[in-house]
Amino acid sequence: MAGSWSKKLLMLVLPVLACSLVGFTLSAQAANVQKGATVVNEITHDVSLPLRDMAKMVPVRQGKPHEIEMHGRPFIKQVGNGQDGAAQTITLPEVSTIAGLNFDGQPTGSGADDVAPPDTEGAIGATQYVQWVNLEYNVYDKTTGSLVLGPIQGNAPWAGFTNHQCANNNSGDPIVLYDKAAQRWVFAQNVFSTPYTICIAVSTTSDATGTYNRYAFPVLPNSSTSFPDYPKWGVWSDAYYETYNVFANGISQAGSEVCAADRTNMLAGNAATIQCFNSGNQYFSLLPSDIDGNTAPPAGSPNYIISLGTTTTTLDLWQFHVDFVTPANSTFTGPTALTVPAYTLVCSSGTNRSCIPQPSPGEHVDSLGGRLMYRNAYRNFGDHEALVVSHTVKPPAGSTAVGSVRWYEIRTPMTPTLFQSGTFANAKVSFWMPSIAMDKVGDIALGFSASATILDPSVLYTGRVPSDPVGTMESPKIVIKGTGVQESTANRWGDYSAMQVDPTDDCTFWYTQEYIKSTGSFHWATRINSFKFNTCR
Repeated sequence: MAGSWSKKLLMLVLPVLACSLVGFTLSAQAANVQKGATVVNEITHDVSLPLRDMAKMVPVRQGKPHEIEMHGRPFIKQVGNGQDGAAQTITLPEVSTIAGLNFDGQPTGSGADDVAPPDTEGAIGATQYVQWVNLEYNVYDKTTGSLVLGPIQGNAPWAGFTNHQCANNNSGDPIVLYDKAAQRWVFAQNVFSTPYTICIAVSTTSDATGTYNRYAFPVLPNSSTSFPDYPKWGVWSDAYYETYNVFANGISQAGSEVCAADRTNMLAGNAATIQCFNSGNQYFSLLPSDIDGNTAPPAGSPNYIISLGTTTTTLDLWQFHVDFVTPANSTFTGPTALTVPAYTLVCSSGTNRSCIPQPSPGEHVDSLGGRLMYRNAYRNFGDHEALVVSHTVKPPAGSTAVGSVRWYEIRTPMTPTLFQSGTFANAKVSFWMPSIAMDKVGDIALGFSASATILDPSVLYTGRVPSDPVGTMESPKIVIKGTGVQESTANRWGDYSAMQVDPTDDCTFWYTQEYIKSTGSFHWATRINSFKFNTCR
């Protein structure tokens, strides 16, 4: 957006607090090693018709607006004196990016997807961008932004599948990824009715509207009682890794399952298995590492799993090594605690998540604090490896805003070191619901929601180049300014957003996020935005 309003908002959202912290290392503790994963055999698999044909086989769902319940997380111990140890204290110029496409994605209001919150996410491929929000998705031409196919029901990739759970259920909490090395699409969603089921579809080409190798697997520990909440996926060289929070009988938290699906056989359309470990009850919303760029991890590298630690001064890390030939050799090592600058949990209490303000008559909305936000983005630069992750925290002292964004860059993940971290905050405007990624030259992009009593919920992004002072982000740009507020939508806000990197040039970032276009109940809208840094060629 351009013009005087944009300049005024930019003055509002310039970060006001910060510092950089480098070289934090693992706290001393013995790493626990689980050996011998639980092997899960597929229920069935097949090869589909083209998606462009299957989309016609699944009618648009009609129903009343409703909320998808968000389960709570285990307790995180607040540590420190309430001061933010990574708060940014300098203001840098506006983020140095070149604008690309900026257009509306899937909206609510059609009766087909009047669900809150919108799980706004998407992925970028060779020629297409796929955005999947809750129960529907669309395929766009990545050059023009024009609609190629959609809206498509979320269970359409499994139309006609012999596993009726995948074919007949459209539960939401979806993930779509692009396997850059294989140039294939990966669609996944869990079925939230018994028997609980993991549904995966891997495209046979780089065309998202073509045919798919389809799979169904039972959920662990028990497909009759283990509700598989908030699943997240990552592409790795040896497997597609999934994590999900387990709630026994849909109520009692029973740890997170961390699973590896046999990528090699799924790409070939062969019979496949999944191998899983459980993190234990005190860990929640783990994120698998997801490869960006054209350089694979070193041969034999485990997948790097991360979550917030059990205190507000740690991240917890695991290493998952899978062996599909000899499952007894598979290992899940950790957690080891990486010490990070202290932060304060967002909202006034550990159980009150709905504290982000809007202008009147808007309700307070969900901060979704207490968990790392999607994705855990991995990149191999050759001379070093890096992971970037982010989450929502309370702003540093002196702010009237409620939420701010904490981010981390972790290097040498086999022996992890915190290279840098920062808290991106504003004195008056709340920032939350972030997603982060890094391009091929080390530029970092961070997208998020922004709202205040003086600002309708909007979409912003910031970023940094390697020459910026460590631990800092440049001043943000506006993707889209909201023109309404959310009312009577159970205080929910998008469960996650998605920052991805274009596999073609490895420079262009694609970000999708929720905003409010018109005041009302269940009136969310979504935006898709692409951009790249001046320094990336």
